[in-house]
Amino acid sequence: MTFEEKPESLVDESQQYLGARHQANGKPGASGKARLSARQEANAKCGLPRKSLNRYTWQEIQRHSQETDQWLVINRKVYDVTGWADRHPGGRQVLNHYAGEDATDVFRAMHPDPDIVRLYLKPLLIGELAPEEPNQERNKNSRLVEDFQELRKTLETMNLFNANLGFFFLHLAQVLILEALAWVIVWHFGSGWLVTIFISCLLTVAQAQCSFLQHDMGHLSIFKKAKWNRLMQTFLMGHLKGLSAKWWNNRHFQHHVKTNIYPKDPDIDVGPLFVIGDLQPVKYGKNKIKYINYEKQHLYFFMVYFNTKSMQEMYHRRDWKDITWISSFYIRYFITFGPFYGIFGTMVLIYLIKFLESPWIAYVTQMSHIPMKMSNEENQDWFSTQVLATCNVEQSFFNDWFTGHLNFQIEHHLFPTMPRHNYHKVAPLVKSLCAKHGLPYVNKPMLKAFGDIARALKKSTALWMDAYYRHPET
Repeated sequence: MTFEEKPESLVDESQQYLGARHQANGKPGASGKARLSARQEANAKCGLPRKSLNRYTWQEIQRHSQETDQWLVINRKVYDVTGWADRHPGGRQVLNHYAGEDATDVFRAMHPDPDIVRLYLKPLLIGELAPEEPNQERNKNSRLVEDFQELRKTLETMNLFNANLGFFFLHLAQVLILEALAWVIVWHFGSGWLVTIFISCLLTVAQAQCSFLQHDMGHLSIFKKAKWNRLMQTFLMGHLKGLSAKWWNNRHFQHHVKTNIYPKDPDIDVGPLFVIGDLQPVKYGKNKIKYINYEKQHLYFFMVYFNTKSMQEMYHRRDWKDITWISSFYIRYFITFGPFYGIFGTMVLIYLIKFLESPWIAYVTQMSHIPMKMSNEENQDWFSTQVLATCNVEQSFFNDWFTGHLNFQIEHHLFPTMPRHNYHKVAPLVKSLCAKHGLPYVNKPMLKAFGDIARALKKSTALWMDAYYRHPET
């Protein structure tokens, strides 16, 4: 049976339309016009002459896994994404990480509206898998892949990917009220030490909760239209937090598609400040690499987590949009708190808040990953990769609020575009699927999860010391 595709003329039309959209907006569109065009083309496809696609084996596809030659497979169709990589909204590295592999499940996981994205895929289509080839690489558990895809269809039928806008409005209101309350307190009571400490705590809570909310926006899990999610994320990150949304997205999407895969996941490629997992410490030790006293890394881990790379990358890219948004953050602080603290005092306040927020975000985001499996690329199926590299923390009202529902990290990693208020509904189904296929579903108390970070870092330190002191210099 031959898979068929529409003629090149229609593909060219789509490519021209998309090119115009890209030049106008600098990013993929998500408008009603694009949605209508996709449907019209799909309907028109029925009455047009068709032609056969080239057929490829997995062995042939896997040869195209270099940065300058990238093929990937989605739903048995083969795409050459080499030329598109630089324009990919999620960053070129995300595509490069999946070059030569099946990307069906990760594609579906990261795109809430695949119909829009398929407009971009059409011009990139070069063939399909040969009929005798399996849907995935032969090393993957095909039965598990099918069961997971069935689970996703079930969740879509249950409307668990639809957001409750009132839930997220309350979280945004929480952030804005805390910001306003901090100013009112300083205005009314003055800028003494006790007041400053108190408002720093209020603003730290606002910043942390803002981090969780922008995370929801970054995954396009709130609004139906991607542009509204991106606009709100830019506002939250730039104006309310003083950070670059583009920088965050670029790193975070890589983390999601290759979780705990060294060195593809930037969240675990953290040298030279840390050595984590089982691989990096041994590599550093054998090569006599010692930039810092790694024996104490479990103590300073949270202190240096907040990142200056956002500013560096924004400056190097000359991203004036991000620069403008971030400037508005500092202007806002100077206008609201400058009259009470002066310029220098306001800067101290800003970085005191960031310093206080740092351990909160560090422990919440890393308690689910640092103690879990880290490895080089093994090209496992999507479900296994996420479950083995991630763990949950027990549910409670406080834990949900304190972690921004990232205590359901397993469900979040399997379904990144799902609104977080639905994770608890999905958890029993995911746990059942894990049990069926003999995979661990790790769920632990929060304090144990925090302690596991320090224990994992100490273990990594021991591996580094063993390699550093036992192996002679070469």
